Amino acid sequence: MSQAPQSQESGHHQGPISTPQQLIAAVLAAFIIPVVIIVLLVNYVSSNNSSAAGSEALSAQAVSQRIMPVGTVEIKVASANAGPRSGEEVYKAQCTNCHAAGMLNAPKFGDAGAWGPRIAKGETLLLEHALKGFNAMPAQGGGDFSDLEVHRGMVYMANAGGAKFTEPAAPAAAASAP
Repeated sequence: MSQAPQSQESGHHQGPISTPQQLIAAVLAAFIIPVVIIVLLVNYVSSNNSSAAGSEALSAQAVSQRIMPVGTVEIKVASANAGPRSGEEVYKAQCTNCHAAGMLNAPKFGDAGAWGPRIAKGETLLLEHALKGFNAMPAQGGGDFSDLEVHRGMVYMANAGGAKFTEPAAPAAAASAP
């Protein structure tokens, strides 16, 4: 069998890289060019300052609004010069919780029929029950009042139910020494 003669050009295949310097340049270009492109893309994305929705999410005002508490607690300190509260103030602050609706057989505010038998027992007994508690009612109606304030609250409710009690006055302030 005979073989076809081969030309010298077709016997040796040559690629675009023929020297070691070209090989090194091709390898470096294959790694460096993608890395440079990635760095440029990351830089472009991170430096974009758009005014689109959500771009202010990390501002100090936005963060403080997101972590703001749902509710707050306010502690009111009575001023030393404020004096004792009136009967109406005590009633609105504490007594209305039960006496407005008549809960647990509490006489309703302004109900003369419910207050009549209680008023007949006298102011002293009513005050004792208001201060120390009676049946389901806790002492001072569960509030934190002075005895004078509780007395005023009791008189206010009893008078609304038909009594003719006089609201107690605050004790006279001690006269200043000369």
